[in-house]
Amino acid sequence: MESFIKVNGVALCAETFGETGDAPVLLIGNTMLTWPDALCERLAALRRFVVRYDLRGTGRSESAAPAAGGLGYDLRDLVADAAGVLDGHGIAAAHVVGFGPGGWIAQLLALDHPARVASLTLIGTRPTAPGPNDPDLPEHSPELMARFMNQPVVDWSDRSSVVAFMAGNARHLAGPAFDEAEARAGIERIYDRADASSADALRGDLMGTAFAAMDCAPRWRERLGSITAPTLVVHGEDDPFFPLGNGRALAAEIPGAELLVLDGTGSEIPRRTWDVLVPALVRHTS
Repeated sequence: MESFIKVNGVALCAETFGETGDAPVLLIGNTMLTWPDALCERLAALRRFVVRYDLRGTGRSESAAPAAGGLGYDLRDLVADAAGVLDGHGIAAAHVVGFGPGGWIAQLLALDHPARVASLTLIGTRPTAPGPNDPDLPEHSPELMARFMNQPVVDWSDRSSVVAFMAGNARHLAGPAFDEAEARAGIERIYDRADASSADALRGDLMGTAFAAMDCAPRWRERLGSITAPTLVVHGEDDPFFPLGNGRALAAEIPGAELLVLDGTGSEIPRRTWDVLVPALVRHTS
């Protein structure tokens, strides 16, 4: 069921799956469609109350009034938003799952609001914010950066042009077993929920570009050892965006964390991984 929740002065669009009495799972991505319907339904069928939502400024969620030279919000505001989504559903503590940049929000929620996080799952993310990575952590792959630095021309007012462009990006982000039809279907759904009148909004929904312009200070990697929530780190073996060394570092630096490597997988959570991912999530959130 989809609803709007007023959180920190903005209306956030959220959707739930399952029964409210089941174990609550908060999914944090870029938009709620980071998490496909069928994945949410599968978790709900296994006695999980699943909550997914659009980050502010994506999907159907409002943004803050832009500040001079900035977005009008920072990474800590997004962390406060996540706590507010829990409040809006009457959830004291949830099993928190973050993918990609959503993993930054999840890490900081566990660090700054530990009572709200029953367990933590970090998928395809890293322990540092946008910008140059720490010297001991692998950077984005050169091939991927060459793609991003030499983008084809996109007509952001034309749906087919945007979908073709994003499908190309998805191919470069994926592992060797890329399913283009599945990727295109997901991109089309995100496009159709976005504000198609704004190229910036489309880029934010489809590419998460707001994070690159966001104030994410101060650092938190040095605090990872204080995370008390049981933690599962899930990472694609062939992730070119946040290569596997980033996941290994998270698992090594968070006390007691378990690392699950998804074979042949990039920066993605495609359907073919769910037979491994879903049982792991269910075990971890039991």
